[in-house]
Amino acid sequence: MTHPARLVTTIAAPLPFTRADDAPHLERRAGRRLLVQRGDTELIVQHLDESWATAGTGRFPAPWPRRYGHFAVSPTGDLAVFAGPHALRVVDRAGNLRWEVRHRCWAGCAGHESFAEYADQRDHRYVGSGSAGFSADGTLVWAHIRGPLALDRGRGADEWLIMAAQDGTVLARAATHTAAEGSDHVGHPDAGQMGLTIGEGQDGAPLRWGRWDGRTLAIDSFSDEDRVLLAVSPTGNRLLTVTHDQDTLALHRVTDGTVEASLSAAELPPRPAPTTEQSEAFEGDETQAFFDYEGGFADEDTVVVATVESDEEFGTGRHWLIDATRMRLTDRLAYPFEVPGLPRALGDGTWYTASATESALHLWTT
Repeated sequence: MTHPARLVTTIAAPLPFTRADDAPHLERRAGRRLLVQRGDTELIVQHLDESWATAGTGRFPAPWPRRYGHFAVSPTGDLAVFAGPHALRVVDRAGNLRWEVRHRCWAGCAGHESFAEYADQRDHRYVGSGSAGFSADGTLVWAHIRGPLALDRGRGADEWLIMAAQDGTVLARAATHTAAEGSDHVGHPDAGQMGLTIGEGQDGAPLRWGRWDGRTLAIDSFSDEDRVLLAVSPTGNRLLTVTHDQDTLALHRVTDGTVEASLSAAELPPRPAPTTEQSEAFEGDETQAFFDYEGGFADEDTVVVATVESDEEFGTGRHWLIDATRMRLTDRLAYPFEVPGLPRALGDGTWYTASATESALHLWTT
């Protein structure tokens, strides 16, 4: 069965499509709607009103090109944190450096003071990286770094830090016991909780859940299973994950990580029959669909996911509606025109997709 998706609006990207720019994305946090796009020299944040029209724009100068790390924007759009090879930097919309926390280089070098010193070094261009995220109320910055900090002595190890957003004071830190190639923070409505999904390449995808009570950072590894954290439900009560091999979606209780329900990719309807050429190119389980590393809650009881990566050799990638109360397939989404790429849910009954040239975002609802 298919379920029609209704187009709510189309939003133009603030930067023109070039290979030097990331695709834009939407964030819905603290009652605000933000459109965010990273270029090589700046980060642009557009504030959107209730009709999704632009109601103001902020531009943050970037300390290094986009390939050298990650970034995050505060819920109010007034601060941005850049997580780079050697440091975390928080800047405001005027371009002022609010604070910096330096740490051991992800490339393992002795350290650099500026981007110009390592711009042409191959080991810095193709290296792992950490990430950062603001708490729901914007008062904290959570950051995954390669320790130790500049003020420490000792060997490097992955660490999770909590810092005061206004001045960078390190409030808590703990080892993640991982060997990351990359990571992403997944926010929670409670400022004292945060998810961290870590990629170790083919070795695994450890998940960490942090809880901060104002004094101590406690980290839950949820039985050390290799799961990629995709999203937190709007109420903050449940988590959505996909296994590292992408064959199973699961719904977890936030309190202890217990799996409440799951859905196997084997339960999806079959793709159209492959051509003879496709059958010869893909054998055995290579023809089996699998879930993408992207998905989220359209609302508390509805999940939107996709199988685009595994479908692309057989035709248009498919998007799915999932009943989150039981993790049961509802319908395949049907769009009024071809929609490439992945769906990203906003938790208010909508999700969005990027246009083929990534020059606009299409906002959808059922």
